[in-house]
This record gives sequence, C-alpha cells and structure tokens, in this order.
Amino acid sequence: MDMDGSRQQQRRRGSPPEASGRPRTVPIAVTPEGFWCCPSPAALHKSLLKNPHHHPHAKHAPAPPTHKTPSAPPSRAPSVQTAPSVTDDPAPAVTDDQQHHNHSQATTEAPAPAGGQQEPPPQQHKVCVGFGRPETSDLTVMLYGKEGIAVRMSVHRDVLSQSSAFFAQRLAAAGNPAPAPPPCVEIHDCDDAEIYVETVGLMYCDEAKHRLLLKQSVPRVLRIMKAADALGFHACVTSCLHYLEAVPWDGDEEERSVVSSVRRLQSRDKDDGCNYYGGVVTPLLKRIASDDCLRPPSDTFASITEMVLTSTDDRGRREMKALVLNLLKDSTRSHGVGVTGGDGSPPDDISSAETLCGSCRGCLDRLQELFAEASSSEPDYYCPAVVTRRIALETDNLLWLVEMLMLASQRAGDGFVALWSGQAELAASHARVPAPSRHAVSRVTARLFVGVGRGELLPPRDARLRLLQVWLHPLIDDYAWLQRCGGSRPSSASFDRRLVEDGIGQTILTLPLEDQRSILLAWFGRFLKLGDDCPNLQRAFEVWWRRTFVRPYVLCQPDSDAGDVSPAPIR
Repeated sequence: MDMDGSRQQQRRRGSPPEASGRPRTVPIAVTPEGFWCCPSPAALHKSLLKNPHHHPHAKHAPAPPTHKTPSAPPSRAPSVQTAPSVTDDPAPAVTDDQQHHNHSQATTEAPAPAGGQQEPPPQQHKVCVGFGRPETSDLTVMLYGKEGIAVRMSVHRDVLSQSSAFFAQRLAAAGNPAPAPPPCVEIHDCDDAEIYVETVGLMYCDEAKHRLLLKQSVPRVLRIMKAADALGFHACVTSCLHYLEAVPWDGDEEERSVVSSVRRLQSRDKDDGCNYYGGVVTPLLKRIASDDCLRPPSDTFASITEMVLTSTDDRGRREMKALVLNLLKDSTRSHGVGVTGGDGSPPDDISSAETLCGSCRGCLDRLQELFAEASSSEPDYYCPAVVTRRIALETDNLLWLVEMLMLASQRAGDGFVALWSGQAELAASHARVPAPSRHAVSRVTARLFVGVGRGELLPPRDARLRLLQVWLHPLIDDYAWLQRCGGSRPSSASFDRRLVEDGIGQTILTLPLEDQRSILLAWFGRFLKLGDDCPNLQRAFEVWWRRTFVRPYVLCQPDSDAGDVSPAPIR
C-alpha cells in the first residue's frame, strides 16, 4: 500500500517513472477525471496581455524573476494558473537564443494536420502559455494558432508516437540522437489550439478513461474528434464515436453537425482503404437511417394511420391526428412542391395515396351502415346517442384522411372529390337521419367546397357539377346545425361560414353558365325561405347576374377565327 501510494504521489508531482516503458507522468495540469486543463482562447489572450514580455508589440525587457508555484492538493483539480505543470513564463526554461539554437538543430516543422501550410511561424507569434516540465520531457510541441497565440507543450515522444500516427511519422523523420537537445514538432495555422492541447493530453489516458473524459457537450466532442482524426489518434476518435452513439442529440442543427462529421470521417476512411471506425460508425448512423429493405416506409405509415383510426381515446386520437398532419406538412415544405414526386407519388413513399384512399372507402362504408341504422330507428327523428357519436367519429376520421390526401398528391385529392360526389345513395339516406346526428357529414362537403374555391383541389368539371348536385342541398339542410355546433369544436374543426360560402360560390362559378343558372336559382328559392340558416351566395349570384345580363358574350360564328368572342347587344 505504501509503495503504491508513493508511486501515485510521484506521478502527481511529475517525477519520471521508475520503470521503462510508457511514461505515466502527465506533463500538465490535470483534473481528477484526467483532463488537461487548457485555457480558452480568451484566457490565452489575457495571459498574453498580462505579460509584456510575450506581447507581440512589446519591447524586449529583462525577464522577471521566476518562481515556482506550490503543488495543488491531489484531491482538487488545479487550474491552469496555479498548477505546477503549467508555466506562464517560458523564458527561464528556454531563452530566445537557446530556442533559436534548438530550432536550427533539431526542429521538425509540421503543418497543421487539419490542412495547415509548411511555413515558418510569423514573427508576431509569442509563447503565451506553456504546458509540461521541460526537464522531464524529451519532446516539445509548438502550436501556432490564430491572432498570434502560441502554445508550447513539453511532452514525451514515446507516448505521442504510440498514440498518434501523425507524431509517429514526424518523429521517425526527425530521428532521435541521444546527446542532441529534445526535438521540436511545430504545427502552424492551428485553428483550434485549445482543443489540440486537450487532445494531446488525452494521449496520456487509456481508452476506458476516454469514455469518462468525453462526457461533455456534443459540439465540443465534435471538435475533439476533428483534432484527434487530424493527429491520427484513432483511439480517441473511436471513443468520441462511442459517446456520440449513446448521447442524445439536441435539435436538428446538432444532428446535422454530427451526421456530417461522421459521414466525412467514414468517407475518408473508405478512400484511404482503412477500416478504423466502420464498426462504430455503422451503429451510429442507424439512428437516422434504416437498412431494413423488407419494411418500406409506406407500411409503417399505414400502421400509424390504422392505429389512429381505431383509437378509443378522444384526446389521444385528436392529438395524434394533429401531430401526424403537421409532420406531413413539414415534409411538404421540405420537398418544395409537397410530399409528391413528379408523377404524383410520394418521393420517399412516406404516405401512400392508395393506403389513404382505402381508409377513406372504409370510412364511407361504415357511414353508410350507420346512416341505415339511424334512419330505421323508431320513433321518427330519434337516433341513439351511440350511433350519433360513431357518425361524428367516422366523419372526423374522414376529414383527417382528406387533409392527408391533399398533402399526398394533387391527383389523390381530386380523386376523393370524384369519390365523394358519387355517393348518391349516402346523400339520399341523409334526409332520413335526424339533423343532430347527420350534420357532421356535411363538414366533409364544406371542406371540399373550400378546397375547390381556393384552388387546392382541381377536379374535372363533371366531378364539380356532381358535387354540387348531390351534396349542396344536404349541406343547406344542415347549415343551421353547422353554425350552431361549429363554435364549440376545436379550432382545427371549427366552422368558418364566410370561408365556406366563398368556396361554394367559387365552385359554382367554375361551371358553364347554364349550370350556374340552375344551381343559383335553386339556391335563391331556398334562401328566401331559410334566411340565415342558408348559405349566403350573393357574391356568386352577382357575378352570374353580370355575366348573364350586363355583359353577356356569345361564341362567334363558325367562320370566325377560333377563340374570338364578341359581345352580344344588350337588350
């Protein structure tokens, strides 16, 4: 026990190891977890400004008297300023003349592994902070960062060469003459000196500690992984990947950063013909992409749709409908023109129009059965509450499916207009069901009128005409109940009278003039009897009036130029 404690104390104080092999002396300030305490760029600048001897524009002055700070207690994490292994003034250890002499004899100049240039450091670079003990190290690493920051690290060549392919290559080129001064590896244009220092410090920790050390923020781990990859520190990169695979990612932006970094790493690994990280990258990328080709996305979407439609909880069903619909809208915006491809099918097969149409037909079949059950109830105009609730539920499901069909493809939405306008049997049984039970079905008709009036739906002329002929009169019959019950519904299902009336009018005005006349005259008679309980189509009536009486047009004679029209005389 005493011998083990003595060895641990020697390691904390920075004494050389007794046995040969990998040194276990960490050359700079260390936290209890094993971190190298590297100052931030702001701290580096602050240290540079405090010491005029290191300022780029300061005149040469006598070096201040040196002093050694006492060692920090082992139980506390020493800071960069008070740790015995961090030196703020490098002049006593290496003078300017000695440094120049050492550089001329045994310096290995290296570019920044991340893409630096092999140019000597500018004259304005001054050492503003140093790490390690020169007397116990056999290698000096110089980092030249931005804005004149320079960091000197006194480290051990065997630790760096065993951990880093970059340093192993540089030190092999430099050689190792025993009597010569310690060689120096310089890294110029270092864009992240703080992270490079921390990454070199991690070379003194084993892989198990890497997992502990890297419990930081995801952006910082990405910076460490980038520096470690540039230095060829494969063990550290693997630990970073393990951490990123396990930690949650915060938001889309962070997810994009992680995926971009990992895929860049994977691509370069593949180009180099190596497989350092394949076993870790693949599980990480499975978080965002599935390799299961046996289960296409449309099957998953169909399962989600079925679960929502068969839900028995009103609140859960309502919230999940809103969630799925909003996600489909986001997909529509992300693809620019919607969730559809050029042929009207979803580009990623997210929502299959066939699946949605099949669900719509199922709802229509159930509505037909419910209407038949409600119309056969005794006495007249009485419908069981259970049937009324089921009619409202199927109608709400149908409206949700219609919204998704309109997002899925233009063709699918237009197809539902044709499907709904062909439900003559359902519309005929509508009059036999009490208004309190049936009025919810007219919300589907109202939504289709709004879609046609806004140009969201572009069904053919025959489908528009049948929609008005089959469903306009049932809508007028339920109009009072729609207005009465619309305000009590959630905002997503509320009834907007003005919007619906404008949609009906615009749909009528897309028909030939003779069809406009027959439909508007029928409405005119209903409005005179019902008043506010009937849709107000006065604007559409005014347009039809002007087209018929104020400025009527007739087609030119057959011998005229095709497409020319001339006004008929006003009578």
